[in-house]
This record gives sequence, C-alpha cells and structure tokens, in this order.
Amino acid sequence: MTKKPILTPREAADLVSDEDTVSVSSSSGLGCPDATLAGIGLRFAETGSPRNITSVHPIAAGDTSGITGVDHLAEPGLLRRIIAGSLPSGPSSITPPKIWAMVEENRVEAFNLPSGVIYQMHRAGAARQPGVLTTVGLDTFVDPRRQGARMNDTTPHDLIEVTERRGEEWLFFEALRPDVAIIRATTADEGGNLSFEEEASPLGALDLAYAAHNNGGLVIAQVKRLASAGSIPPQSVRVPGILVDAIVVVPDQMQTTNTFYDPAISGQLRRPLSALEAPAFSLEKIMARRAALELRDGEIVNLGFGVSALVPHILLEEGHADAVSWVIEQGAVGGIPLLDFVFGVAQNPDAIMPSSDQFTLLQGAGFDRTLLSFLEIDQEGSVNVHYLPGRRHVTAGVGGFADITSAARNIVFVGSLTAGRRDIAITDGRLDIRRDGPHTKLVNKVQQVTFSGRRALETGQRVTYITERAVLELRPSGLTVVEVAPGANLERDVLDRSEFPLAVAPDLRQMDARLFRPGPLGLELPEHQRNSRVMTKLLQQESGFAREGSALS
Repeated sequence: MTKKPILTPREAADLVSDEDTVSVSSSSGLGCPDATLAGIGLRFAETGSPRNITSVHPIAAGDTSGITGVDHLAEPGLLRRIIAGSLPSGPSSITPPKIWAMVEENRVEAFNLPSGVIYQMHRAGAARQPGVLTTVGLDTFVDPRRQGARMNDTTPHDLIEVTERRGEEWLFFEALRPDVAIIRATTADEGGNLSFEEEASPLGALDLAYAAHNNGGLVIAQVKRLASAGSIPPQSVRVPGILVDAIVVVPDQMQTTNTFYDPAISGQLRRPLSALEAPAFSLEKIMARRAALELRDGEIVNLGFGVSALVPHILLEEGHADAVSWVIEQGAVGGIPLLDFVFGVAQNPDAIMPSSDQFTLLQGAGFDRTLLSFLEIDQEGSVNVHYLPGRRHVTAGVGGFADITSAARNIVFVGSLTAGRRDIAITDGRLDIRRDGPHTKLVNKVQQVTFSGRRALETGQRVTYITERAVLELRPSGLTVVEVAPGANLERDVLDRSEFPLAVAPDLRQMDARLFRPGPLGLELPEHQRNSRVMTKLLQQESGFAREGSALS
C-alpha cells in the first residue's frame, strides 16, 4: 500500500492550479472541509494564486455562523464561476455571506442547479458519459427558456439545454469533470482509505472523488485523524485509498459548524428522545400541526428547511415519533430531523445514506409525501423558494427542492400568508389578526419559479398550501381555499390578501380548533394505504397460506 502525503491546509492549496474546476463535498453546516478551503484563501492572499477557479458545491459549503466554506474562496480574481445547489444562509444573519455579495454585484458567474442533478453530473463525468438527461427543473427557473439557473447578469447561457426524446421534453446538463475534488471524512489510514464514522453523512464524497480521479484530477481528503495502514475494516471504507492523492489532518474538525461531536447524529448511539424539547406554542407550531394532519401512519416523508422542519417534533410531542420514516436530502433515513443550523442531520437515524443515493430515491418519487416551505405563491400555483431580490442571503437557493418536487405525488407547502411586521395573536382557540403583514405571499406572478404549478397539474401531483389562517389546494380551476382558521375572516384575511382571485371550495371547512390551543392535539394518524401491487401480492400469499393450512388440517 502506497502511503499518501500528509499536508497542511496551506500545503494542500498548492495543488490547485489557475483555471481549475474544484468540486467540494459539503452541506451547509455539516461535512465541510473548511480548513482546506481556508488554506486556498490564505494562499491567494499571499501569492495571488490560484486564479479564476470554478468552484462546484452540490449543496452549500458553510453557513452564516462565521466566515466558513465557500466564503474562503469569495475573492475577486480567485473565483471566476460558482456552480452550487445552494449557498450559505441562515436565520438572523447579521452579515450576509461574502459569496452573496459577489453574486449580487455581478463579480462572479453563478449557477444555481438542483443538488441531485449536480451529483449526477459528477457521476456522468466519472463514467465518461456526456451528461444528465432529466425532467428535474422543467418549467422552473432552471429551464433555459426561463433563467437557465443563472443567478446574475454576468452568467452566460451555456450550461443547460432543452431536448426531446420520444415525444417528451427533457433538460440536458453536461457532465462535470473536476480538476480537484476536496472531500471530508473522519479517519484516513496511511494509504488514504477513508471512513466516516463521526460524520452526519458521507454526502457525495465518493462520487466527487470518482469524477476527479477518473479524469486525471486530484482528490484531497480532509480528516480528523490518521490511522496506520490497513487498520480500517474494509467494510467501513467508504472512499478507497486508490482515489485519494493527499490527506489533510485537522484534529479539531467540527462535526457540524455548531457541533464538535454528537454520536446520536452519526448513528453511533441512540439518545433518549426526551432530550428533545417540544416546540413552543406559536403561529409556526400551528402551521406545523396542520401539516402533521396530512400524514399517514407508515408513510415515507421528505422534509425541507423552514416551518415544516417542526413537524417531526410535533409527532414526537404527540407520541407518534416512529409513525413516519423521514428522509432528508443529506442522507438520513428515519430518526428525528433537527432544526436551524443543524438541519440536514437527524437524531437516532435508522440509516445514513450517501446524499447522492438519497436523491435517487427522491427524484424517482420513492416516498409518499414532501413537506416544504415557500416565499411566494402565484395564481398558477407556482412557488418561489429560492429568490428574493436584495435579500438573497436569507435564502439558500434551490438545493434539493427541484429534485424532490419534480415527481413527488403529494406536496405540502407550509408558511405564513403574509410577510413583514405584524401582530397576530392566538386567543381562546381563535386567530386574532390585530395588524397584518404589509406584504402578501399570494402574488400575481412569482419573481422566479422554483416549482411549476402548471406542470404539477399536467402530471397529476396533489399540492396543498398550509398557512396560519387558511389551507389551499391547487385544482384545475385554480388555487382554492378549502379551510379557514377560527377567528379569521374569509374575505378580509384571506381573499383580500391575495393579488389574484382565489376560488372557494363549496364545502369550505374550519381548520381544526385543536390546532389553536396550547395542549397536545391527541393526534391520531390514519393508516397509510400501501401500494396496491404490494397489497395484491400479500393477499395472494395470505390466501395461499390459508389454503395450505386447510389442506394440512
């Protein structure tokens, strides 16, 4: 076994050349090879090199807890182009991430592509395939007939094509062949074999390593510790040493940007669920509770960032922690997904899959329902979740949103109906809108389309929009109000707060009064109806067993 060179972050930076394409395995606050990225920034400050690199991030690298991740590269002259599923963002950000300033000021070319598609672009590059053919992103801002995933005016129209196969439209994304892949693991042995025992997810480390290695590029692995050659059990090796060119050892490597080490999110122990506090009673909790009423016992449910992330904690409070199997794009299956800066990890997961494989499940609609957020909804039922002019740093970008919604059968969007300073109380089980937000989120036309309501109707997706004062559904006749909160006035608080006419269901109902009282709901989830083909097979088997038992008797 050939021993790999052990480098400092600054020494590793010398492996990056001018004009290189550098792919980084990371996801917001977890899995970021931050020290190595900082080494590249340090080298540029000292020497003015490397120059004009392209940085690729399937999911965001870093968050707004400090200068982290891609912000180390956010310097004019160093960074020419960024291709990212999302960019650093977070709640209560005092100083916007530097990369957002570069994007908004047209100082860097910037593409915002679906995270799952970026992983597949690496896989295509590794396998010497031309690219990725997919329906993900059709009729959204990713579609070149709209913005073509361009984040500013300086970005060229050269990355995505519309093509047709067998009478159907597809988007084509060219394969990625990075010159350098920077990945992260927990342990490397002297031969470069990598294990991920303390990581919350392996993300797409293997795919990025294959893409670089197979095309003559370099793979740099940042790890927490070094082990002697051959000491990692082969079944524990997630990236083999044959792909790794150099190792950077960072003993104080954080598990997430806010967690030094928690074995309950890397699957090394199961922590009592009593350690998780129930969400405080609030408008957000009301919305999350109403979203929980959409669920069925036994479902597989995807979860996005925002208010909907509270729903697992609602189920926990109601005594149904195991009723739903949560799947999140970073790779966790099961457990209780966590909140805020550690969103993307789960406490007590049943499995931790590579993010690139999790997107195979999500793009293929191998789940029952998804709960997501929104910034705006328009009269076609289209949703904007990624673009807010002048305040882009409060959004992360498309991330896995387009991958998830492209084929999901049931989509639930959760968020408040208005934005801005407002005074809405909950009094005696009723909503009391004393002063409403000045900005409605029901607009004639969303500023950019992250989810296409038009395509959802064409493909038969069921779409529900849950707010604190009303529940709406996307129907062929238009966006339709199906429930109104107790205390809310249909005309004043819902219909008049929309820029376009809303339909009202003939059987308009009041939202469940239990949602608006602090105590537990006493939630009971209906049983999920399993796939009809599976049910037929099981019934046939049961019938066969019964006949066999009768003959034996």
